Amino acid sequence: MKQAENEKVNRRRKAALIRDFLRGSKRYFAVAILSASVASLAELVNPQIIRVALDHVIGSRPTDALAAPVRALLERAGGAAYLRAHLYVMALAIVVVAAFGVLGQYLFRVCNTKGAESLVKTMRDRLYAHIARLPFGWHMKNHTGDVIQRCTSDIDTLKRFVSEQLTSVFRIVILLILSLVFMLSMDPLLTLIAFIPMPLIIAYSLRFHRRIGEGFLDCDENEGKLSAMAQENLTGVRVVRAFGRERYEKDRFEAHNEYYTGLWVKLSRVMSTYWSSADVFSGTQVLLVLVFGAVFCLRGRLQPGEYVAFLSYNQMLVWPIRMLGRMISEMSKAGVSIDRIQYIMDAEEERDKPGAADADMSGDIRFEHVSFGYEGCPELLHDIDFTIPAGTTLGILGGTGSGKTTLMALLDKLYLLEAGKGRITIGGTALEDIRTEHLRRNIGIVLQEPYLFSRTLEENIAITRPELTREEVREAARAACLDETIESFAKGYETFVGERGVTLSGGQKQRAAIARMLTQDAPIMIFDDSLSAVDTETDARIRAELQKRFGRATIILISHRITTLSRADRILVLDRGRIAEQGTHDELKAGGGIYQKIYEIQSGAGEEAAV
Repeated sequence: MKQAENEKVNRRRKAALIRDFLRGSKRYFAVAILSASVASLAELVNPQIIRVALDHVIGSRPTDALAAPVRALLERAGGAAYLRAHLYVMALAIVVVAAFGVLGQYLFRVCNTKGAESLVKTMRDRLYAHIARLPFGWHMKNHTGDVIQRCTSDIDTLKRFVSEQLTSVFRIVILLILSLVFMLSMDPLLTLIAFIPMPLIIAYSLRFHRRIGEGFLDCDENEGKLSAMAQENLTGVRVVRAFGRERYEKDRFEAHNEYYTGLWVKLSRVMSTYWSSADVFSGTQVLLVLVFGAVFCLRGRLQPGEYVAFLSYNQMLVWPIRMLGRMISEMSKAGVSIDRIQYIMDAEEERDKPGAADADMSGDIRFEHVSFGYEGCPELLHDIDFTIPAGTTLGILGGTGSGKTTLMALLDKLYLLEAGKGRITIGGTALEDIRTEHLRRNIGIVLQEPYLFSRTLEENIAITRPELTREEVREAARAACLDETIESFAKGYETFVGERGVTLSGGQKQRAAIARMLTQDAPIMIFDDSLSAVDTETDARIRAELQKRFGRATIILISHRITTLSRADRILVLDRGRIAEQGTHDELKAGGGIYQKIYEIQSGAGEEAAV
């Protein structure tokens, strides 16, 4: 009972999501459905014109057997005798009705295409905007390639279902109902014979519904894995080549691609079995109507015109029944795709606490007994407690995995603290009470692995403030000791940077990221080991420029290099998620702890003592 209720709720959520996506394209689909209905009515009318022409105009059957509206229309056209002498009138009527059908089909195609493309645009816009607002932790748990596949292939699958299947439902209903009405009016027994195979076709279609859905789910999920594999290898091509892993990665991709291809072949076999069996059932149904109709016609039970019209309506009846199988197949695929899209749309966006507001970001930064662990992992930070006075520079030193970057991620609200695990304040205001957009606009971060976009150097540096002038961009580049390097390039600031900055060296990428952050002119600046790829002299020049230009800003330097941290007002030493030491450079250098050992190793004193 509970499972059935959950499935019912899930169906409602899917329907609500589709309705939401359809907001901008409903009018196109409405016109498309109306046009398809007109085309269907035209298809239904023409067999009746042919029937009347054969039985009542060319033939000698009296018009009394016709329905009153049809008889009145026939009399208005001049009567059976007149039409027998002027058969072109009947032919002209067929052409006019067919023209309405063609017009309806044309409008259906145009409006349906507009509606489908409008739907795709809406879905992509909504998904992109939603993904951009999802928490950082969500992105860490989901492969980029799989997310891209959901936003492309799954959207196309859903589009095809809505534009090719749902819009045909009304046309199918009209054809089914009116064809059945006309067939019953001509011969109930032959109509019953025509419907004998129908339950078998429907039952067979439903039987394959689950198998096709499960098969498509496997294919879709593995396509996402294949996309993720390709995306990772393309973005990490330098690493793959540096370690000579081309053959390994090629074999790994080919193995998974072969498995993925096998899934589609398996699914194709299932669908081929279904379609071929459906063809047999449909062909049997047509054969029954053809044979029994001919027998009834020879015995005088059915008139020639009725027989021709009956065959036309039977063909109209068979087409929707056969389409039912395709619709069920596409419904299975669309159900899988909407589930995968819904997974993204159901992910909770970053939301500010009610009442969160802008705050003064130039105050002291306080970490109060902060403890933190990533989801599903042991606690990483243990009772971290320290203060960064406004306008000072804090240096953070620690081994890999000691929690240095995690501290800064918490300060930028990329991850949230659980209740009872301490708190972080800026100027006395807790982070949860500060609007996230305002917080991040006032905190500049340069990561150890900076990300540059496939744009020019100028665009990358000015990405946070596109209105900057070339001189302002150059000023930031000078502060990052990058201006001379850029000027040495043939195109200068118009030099195009490859994906992820692949055309630049590690030090150049880091300095470009520093220049980009400096244009933000934020009161809090974080350098997360972002000077590791520059030489010591450049490191000193950058730090001197920062001190000269941003003496009032609060600066946090994370580094493994003692020379980078030596001029900080205060230095924290982290060890296994705890504050092992803190003090000035001189205090820690003489303290006999971790900092002193690292200092001696980096300065060469430790090696000399060992000798």
